[in-house]
Amino acid sequence: MKRASRSGVAAAAEGRDSPRSDAMVSDTVKRPRGNEQPSDEVLMELAISAAAGVRATTAPNPWVGCVVSKDGQQFVGATSRPGGPHAEIVALGKAGSAARGSTLVTTLEPCAHRGRTGPCTDAIVDAGVGRVVVGIRDPDAAVDGAGVKALGDAGIPVTVGVLESRVAEQLRAYRKHRITGRPYVVLKLAATLDGRIAAPDGSSRWITGPAAREEVHRLRAESDAVLVGAGTVARDDPALTVRLHDELPSGPSDQPLRVVLTKHLARDARAQPAIAYSGPLDDLLDELGGMGILQLLVEGGARVAYSFHHAGLVDRYVIYIAPVLLGGSDGIPLLEGSGAPSMSQAWRGQWRSVTRVGDDLRVEMDALGAWEGLA
Repeated sequence: MKRASRSGVAAAAEGRDSPRSDAMVSDTVKRPRGNEQPSDEVLMELAISAAAGVRATTAPNPWVGCVVSKDGQQFVGATSRPGGPHAEIVALGKAGSAARGSTLVTTLEPCAHRGRTGPCTDAIVDAGVGRVVVGIRDPDAAVDGAGVKALGDAGIPVTVGVLESRVAEQLRAYRKHRITGRPYVVLKLAATLDGRIAAPDGSSRWITGPAAREEVHRLRAESDAVLVGAGTVARDDPALTVRLHDELPSGPSDQPLRVVLTKHLARDARAQPAIAYSGPLDDLLDELGGMGILQLLVEGGARVAYSFHHAGLVDRYVIYIAPVLLGGSDGIPLLEGSGAPSMSQAWRGQWRSVTRVGDDLRVEMDALGAWEGLA
């Protein structure tokens, strides 16, 4: 099969399951003691929490949380599925007449343009909101300061930058996509303590325990596409689906797009429907970005992981380390290919976190992305 063109990738993606359903956001009005007005930081925390609840359902739109607060009452909203109301509209709808003279807190700058929905800034002005608090400006070229300006021109005071780093981290994938046109790339691997992702015979089930494997499904749920190599499909025949037993989306309509780096993928492969792709990785990321894929989860194997790493295409490394030793040098390493010839040429990233997950450890490391300097 020839390398898929942009139209070819889009055509293949028509086999993807239907758009994801909405995650539920509580309609409950949150009431502090008396008529006390919470601080901007407390309200932004509520908005961040609301946004987290719809993380897996909004792409290609951002997952945004919003709180309308007045006289000790908080009305919380979050972004609906594409085509539905934005977080600000949801929160204003819950607040009703209480929105007049209120403080509206939103994680992302409200839009001031008409897309599939009307401008949020118009709704905010029409509702008589007295003040707006924004976590970060929207890097989307259609917004990028226009929302803040529209509100200011209407005489509404706007504060920007409350819990800015928290919101920027939560919207990291969205921000990269809007700045570069490419998806945010997460490389996930599971390894033994001596750095092997499989035994010499290729077996890898299971290196990590149930808790770590459950987390991988959460990573898939948060990703718009999942990618593996032909060797992984030939060896393990993975379904690459989201399988969870809690409140996160996990039905047939909630699955990420599957991508396999191969010229041909068997019709009966469990990963089907999937895109079979064999061209340059840079072109693939451009094509996926053009399709609205905000986050791509790369699940290996070792040669695929090496290819993405060596090309400098990984934004975040998520490595699950098990208390297991294969005890030799003949197992399959994390990255299979030629490495740096000396320590002076070694690649270095930035630690993000080390977390215990059941009996295993989850180690997260960020690449120092040049795209962040463009924000």
